[in-house]
Amino acid sequence: MTQAFSIAALWLFLAVLATILANHLGVSTALLEICVGIVAGLVAERFSGPDSLGAQIDWLRFLATSGAVVLTFLAGAELEPATLRAKWKEVGVVGAIVFLAPFLGCAAIAHYVLGWDGRASWLAGVALSTTSMAVVYAVMLETGFNRTEFGKGILGACFVNDLGTVLALGLIFAPFTCKTGVFLVVSVLVLASLSFVTRWLTRRYAYRTAAIRTKWVLLVLFGLGALALWSGSEAVLPAYLAGMILAEAAEADHLWVRRLRTLTVGFLTPFYFIRAGALVSVPALVSAPLVFLLLLGGKVASKIFGLYPVIAGFRQERNERWYYTLMMSTGLTFGTISALYGLTHDIVTREQYSFLVGVVIASAVVPTLIAGFAFLPRHLLPSRLNEGAAEGPAADLREALNGLQDE
Repeated sequence: MTQAFSIAALWLFLAVLATILANHLGVSTALLEICVGIVAGLVAERFSGPDSLGAQIDWLRFLATSGAVVLTFLAGAELEPATLRAKWKEVGVVGAIVFLAPFLGCAAIAHYVLGWDGRASWLAGVALSTTSMAVVYAVMLETGFNRTEFGKGILGACFVNDLGTVLALGLIFAPFTCKTGVFLVVSVLVLASLSFVTRWLTRRYAYRTAAIRTKWVLLVLFGLGALALWSGSEAVLPAYLAGMILAEAAEADHLWVRRLRTLTVGFLTPFYFIRAGALVSVPALVSAPLVFLLLLGGKVASKIFGLYPVIAGFRQERNERWYYTLMMSTGLTFGTISALYGLTHDIVTREQYSFLVGVVIASAVVPTLIAGFAFLPRHLLPSRLNEGAAEGPAADLREALNGLQDE
């Protein structure tokens, strides 16, 4: 137990350090957590040996995966159905292009330029086709774009992109078994009844018992996550759909969402982002930088050249177009999931896995930094003054009083 507390304290120290650095540098905390994880992993391996940071410990992996699952749920809960219906054309077209362009482009680079075999090349295309919902949503939260029509459109396109990645991974590599059928049937039944049961629990028990909605949501997410892993899928896949289904409930009670967000961003997601950085093998990347640069350039360039003309049809202002394009060029969550799937199923070698994960993480950092520093559409940012007035002492008092009632 002493070791567990010591490792947890070390990782939370890294999380606090990343937050302070992010504040001074004016960049996303999630991106600094990844960078801090890369540096910490390199230093720990250099002076204490492989995995001395504890990135492969079961309980830490559980916390990291839980962070990705709950953050994905929150991202889905931010997508108002009415907004998606109004922006279905933009979300559908952008999401489809942002998946297809890097999927085909990176698979071609891996096969014809780097000489990877067919299965490894297709896996590279899948892993590098993603847009990181975790990173994009974290950035949307920090900027306030998650409450705007602009940000909701980006999040909706991310969902379509990652849906394409999930389908490609399943259709190309994952065999459809009886377990897959059980997972799909149970997921449909649970998600179909989720809104009704949540409303009933809220009417019957909320404000009188301890955090019933939070416990219920976590029960659903972890239950479906366990079923997904049992079937050979991934725990984060049902979380986004669950969030979308409960979007109206989340919109009706911002205080509940704020508390769940505090738990997620304050405790769970630092383990996910720092671990993602710590798993990168820097020596492997340094030993063959041309491979890394080719894959990174292929991913980012194919997304930019495929997306920018399309986004220009929906966004007229220059900064909006470039910010939208660069945010859709990121990758992390499903990219690392796909790469890890390829490694555990002997589709790619450990060296190829290191290149893919390194490119995925670099694509989470580089485009987002450029977007934030050079193309931030400040005219669309929510008024911080109004936000501060709404979330000042009165909001703190209201939250304290509601906390005494539970939820």
